[in-house]
Amino acid sequence: MDDSRQYFVHPTACVDEGAHIGAGTKIWHFCHISSGCSIGSSCSIGQNVFVAPGVKIGRNCKIQNNVSVYEGVELGDYVFCGPSMVFTNVPRPRCRYPQRGTQFYKATPVGDGASIGANATIVCGHRIGRNSFIAAGSVVTKDVPDHAIVMGVPAKICGWACECGAKLDDSLVCPKCGRRYIRGENGLREETR
Repeated sequence: MDDSRQYFVHPTACVDEGAHIGAGTKIWHFCHISSGCSIGSSCSIGQNVFVAPGVKIGRNCKIQNNVSVYEGVELGDYVFCGPSMVFTNVPRPRCRYPQRGTQFYKATPVGDGASIGANATIVCGHRIGRNSFIAAGSVVTKDVPDHAIVMGVPAKICGWACECGAKLDDSLVCPKCGRRYIRGENGLREETR
């Protein structure tokens, strides 16, 4: 291991030259981090994670085991990706007619503070809102608003989440931290006093 690095890479991981990795990030067993990707500071990249070229991962993200972050995906800060959740990047893949390159990949922006549960699938081309929560096993087939809690196949809104993670009550007030929310352009936004 190069002692001048300010991040940790497990000896079994492969980090391609040209990958940009922030200070304090930890990359664990059997990962492949591709050239041309960018990973922010203080991230945790779990076992057997693949990060494709061109991917942008913000600061303080936690990507659990067995996740592939494909080209077209961009994670904001403090995003949680649960074990074995799936991102796609081509809407209608065909082996016989490969669709490679940015002209075929659909962008999937994931907002700051979003949490994606284990085994959830995010169909490409949809925005995942800030501080939203996608339940384990859900399949996201349309945009998820800011602070929405979605679950099911296909995923549907079943409530609203505070920035701290607690489910909001019917008045859009957090029972845990007391934050208050109002409807906004892309879902909910915190009420300013």
